[in-house]
Amino acid sequence: MKAVFRFPEDRLGFFFRSEIGLEIAPDFAPPDTMRFEFGDCALDPAAHLLMRDGAPVHVEPQVFALIHGLARRAPDLFTYDDMIAEIWGGRIVSDATLSARIAAARAALGDDGRRQAVIRTIQKRGVQMALPVKQISPDPAGMPQPAPTLSRSSDIRLAPSADGTAIAWTAEGEGPPIVRAGHWLTHLAQDTQSQLWGPWIERLGSGRRLIRFDPRGSGLSGPECGELTTARGVEDMEAVFDAAGIERAAIFAASQSAAITFSFAAAHPDRVSRIVTWGAFVQGSRVRDGTQGATMTDAIATMIREGWGQPNSSYAQMLAALFMPQADRAMTDHLLDLQMASAGAERALEIRDVCSRYDVVDVLPKVTAPILAAHGTGDTTHPFAQSRLIASMAPDARLLGIETNNHVLSPDEPGFQVLMEAIDAFLRE
Repeated sequence: MKAVFRFPEDRLGFFFRSEIGLEIAPDFAPPDTMRFEFGDCALDPAAHLLMRDGAPVHVEPQVFALIHGLARRAPDLFTYDDMIAEIWGGRIVSDATLSARIAAARAALGDDGRRQAVIRTIQKRGVQMALPVKQISPDPAGMPQPAPTLSRSSDIRLAPSADGTAIAWTAEGEGPPIVRAGHWLTHLAQDTQSQLWGPWIERLGSGRRLIRFDPRGSGLSGPECGELTTARGVEDMEAVFDAAGIERAAIFAASQSAAITFSFAAAHPDRVSRIVTWGAFVQGSRVRDGTQGATMTDAIATMIREGWGQPNSSYAQMLAALFMPQADRAMTDHLLDLQMASAGAERALEIRDVCSRYDVVDVLPKVTAPILAAHGTGDTTHPFAQSRLIASMAPDARLLGIETNNHVLSPDEPGFQVLMEAIDAFLRE
């Protein structure tokens, strides 16, 4: 008989399929099964699916809950007090946060604050649906389904790394395989619904089999994970490759995941066809910047310690601005929403400290796979010079500068499309 374990970090109550013979039981009751149609939109709460014009629309969980609350109450008012109670569990949030979520909901539904054709604001009271809403009882044939490019929660699996740590991974789509290396601020079950990561996932997975995983100690991977090192990271990537049945694949690596990816590619050249990096660094801040880097790392640690998981905290806002200085408030709020889903404050502090000490420069000459090293030319977190270093030391690497100061490239920036077109061309070579 298979043992059943509870996974307290999972607040969404998903079942996982495990490569190590475990099933993880849900903590919550099944979601609302009533479906809703209004205008050119359809909402299926049970599948956590929003469709517009027959195509899936990616929204982060709080925005989805807002749209669901509006549809469920239509034509009645969804008051600000009810929003706070239902979406934030009664926790005090700022007017700016409320406005940002409403603006994101409007954008997802093809509306805006000037027209208010779908969501109407009633001053000082709340919002309501401006369109008739049709409620539909469950019928598997009644809800249009998206193309099978995005994963469902039942597709998330756990693979044992060499030390037994469970690494959560998923695969979606068809075509040549590409692995999105696990990096900071990811959560497999929430990323596809995020307005920040959703477009990245959809674009990287277009015409490909996209394999994603959460790094050890964060997201849905095992919280009890032992020491965080590049060697452990290489073993984790090996476990995912093996569990997904991948002999050889391209790898997309953002930020600190590049150090592990280069180490993996040097150890297993036969398994890596090409590497694309974004905002990569091979020397952590304490290594490359000496005393100044240590000071900055300690300052970031203070922001995490004092503001992690508190979107209205000035420390949290400073941390978001450091990673996305050019982003608007709505997009930085999406980044903040990913914080607690990805890791608790103590784990985040550990990850940042470990990454600040990375130094894998000596690995670069051993990486034989072609590399596209893309980087924001004004990156304020990890400098463009790090990708220049990669391009100068790896045998087959090219450098691509994208005009942005953001370390986390926002999908609404012009550079996002430039980057994705460059990735498509590079992977086709």
